[in-house]
Amino acid sequence: MHEEIIFSGFGGQGALFAGQLLAYAAVDSGLHVTWIPSYGPEMRGGTAHCTVVVSDEPIGSPLVRRPASAITLNLPSFEKYEPLVRPGGLLVYNHSLIDRQASRTDIRAVAVPANDIAEQLGNVRQANVVLLGAYLAASNILPLEAVATALDAHLPGRQRRFLESNKEALRRGASHAIANCELAIPQSAIKNRQSHGS
Repeated sequence: MHEEIIFSGFGGQGALFAGQLLAYAAVDSGLHVTWIPSYGPEMRGGTAHCTVVVSDEPIGSPLVRRPASAITLNLPSFEKYEPLVRPGGLLVYNHSLIDRQASRTDIRAVAVPANDIAEQLGNVRQANVVLLGAYLAASNILPLEAVATALDAHLPGRQRRFLESNKEALRRGASHAIANCELAIPQSAIKNRQSHGS
């Protein structure tokens, strides 16, 4: 296994935290991991993204030009990374803030109303964790429980009051992706199946 994932959004949306949480879970699961954050001109309100590479073998380079997956929290990130996801890859995006469908038919696209789900849980700032849950369900890179365990182990003390709601955000995101699983199948793959009568 060798997965390259970009998390991207405005500063303050928690893209870096979501990527870090995935990285912690992968390390705790015995995998090789790199996590590289990148900030725009401002930490809050500017752009922020991180690159996570997860592999069962040593990682030669943490630099990623065409990620296998992208998790985008806002429209600028969606517009930037949809074209860069490699064919057959996965795009998980925050449909609450991105009012459009993915245009590519050679990738799997999962639209998640992450802000709406997070607001139902009482904290819109957990939209990042909702999207992480959806990504886990669509990619099967790690079990949901591995990330829930990483939350237990690594959530900072000042944030521990949000532990259970973060776990619920993971579950809600995963449930949404599973319930809308047709969105996770590339349209080109559906056409190929139909043309072959399967």
